[in-house]
Amino acid sequence: MRRPHAGRPLTLLAALIAAFALLAGCGGDDDSGGGSTPAGDENVTGTVSMTAVWSGDEQAKFQKVLDGFTERYPNVTVNYTSGGDQLPTILSTAVQGGNPPDLAAVAQPGLVKDFAARGAIKPIDFAEDAITQNYSQGWVDQGKVDGTLYGLYFKGANKSTVWFNPHVFNDAGVEPPANWDDFLKVAGTVKDSGVPAFSIAGADGWTLTDLFENIYLRSAGPEKYDQLANHEIPWTDPSVISALTMMKDVIGDPQNIAGGIDGALQTEFPTSVAQTFGETPKAAMVIEGDFVPTALPADANLVAGEDYDVFAFPSLGDSPDAIMGAGDQVVMFKDTPAARALVEYLATPEAAEIWVEQGGFSSPNKNVDDNAYQDDLTRETATALADAQTFRFDMSDLQPASFGATVGQGMWKDFQDFLRNPNPQATAQRLERDAVRAYK
Repeated sequence: MRRPHAGRPLTLLAALIAAFALLAGCGGDDDSGGGSTPAGDENVTGTVSMTAVWSGDEQAKFQKVLDGFTERYPNVTVNYTSGGDQLPTILSTAVQGGNPPDLAAVAQPGLVKDFAARGAIKPIDFAEDAITQNYSQGWVDQGKVDGTLYGLYFKGANKSTVWFNPHVFNDAGVEPPANWDDFLKVAGTVKDSGVPAFSIAGADGWTLTDLFENIYLRSAGPEKYDQLANHEIPWTDPSVISALTMMKDVIGDPQNIAGGIDGALQTEFPTSVAQTFGETPKAAMVIEGDFVPTALPADANLVAGEDYDVFAFPSLGDSPDAIMGAGDQVVMFKDTPAARALVEYLATPEAAEIWVEQGGFSSPNKNVDDNAYQDDLTRETATALADAQTFRFDMSDLQPASFGATVGQGMWKDFQDFLRNPNPQATAQRLERDAVRAYK
């Protein structure tokens, strides 16, 4: 999940919807224009409306990607608007009102499935060859609903990473571990050196679900992961209890968590990063995604590889390499030649590299030039994401919102309760109870 933000006032939401409706009205023609794949730069004309969550600095960086598109397609105008955190509501309202944008980048696979089931979005099979050429099969499959390609993942996040303070590791005499047993041994040795091993953002339930999902993907395997994500097996399944037991090995020792359990439950994600990489470290590791560097203390002048570093989430037994992550997939509401041209352009490594070179971006496109990334750590996490043959989407994003991604209830709350009282059996029962309610 994205970091949760405070909800915007309803008046602002209404204004966003109104502005979005006006922008969508400036988009391309309706389905009647959706004929052929663009034959050439000068032959494609029209206007494309697009919306996504990206605002502020991210919007400015994406605009440069769009500038690259208009250089290639000079007779196409792209009107972009940011929906921010209200994007799902804005899109649903626009679809209901019959005036969606031509394209949107959506972070919630469940919402994409819902749009596909309602016939609100169009297949993008015209771009399947280009997408297959530039993306690993795992990413191609993530963009499909019931075997039909609807989504192109333009922006991704590798959430199978552990960020650590090299100075603390050096003082403890430990190296980054590759497997689970060594990971727990390193945690114990770091604790003995006088610094807690883990900084846990327990105030944000999504960080806890991320930890569980990484453990479960490796301990139960991708097939079980899919079954649990679709609630085809109950949360009381032995595989879940086993994963919760392994998770307890990380969060079950209050003395090995910065601030103890009570402190962790009051720690939000940015604080969990700051207390690991501050001037006086309060922990050695943050178990979170490739976006951790974006939360580093801005005035600390930290050097990648020297003051902060990363290793892949450790393997469990003979578990294959796997990535759990998230991403924004571009979907098409209106099939026009101009919209098709933009989809095909966004599938190219050249489009992704424009944002990559600006920083703060990981591309699932496997043909992006590795040298385009600004530093070795970003290059390492991004290429692992793009090359992943076993990739699974953040499980909480795949659930009904009331269970998977709502503050104070469902998975988020159940895992916060698990941090407070790590009882695998009781937690599995609570998760199953809440899942049943959400899936009714």
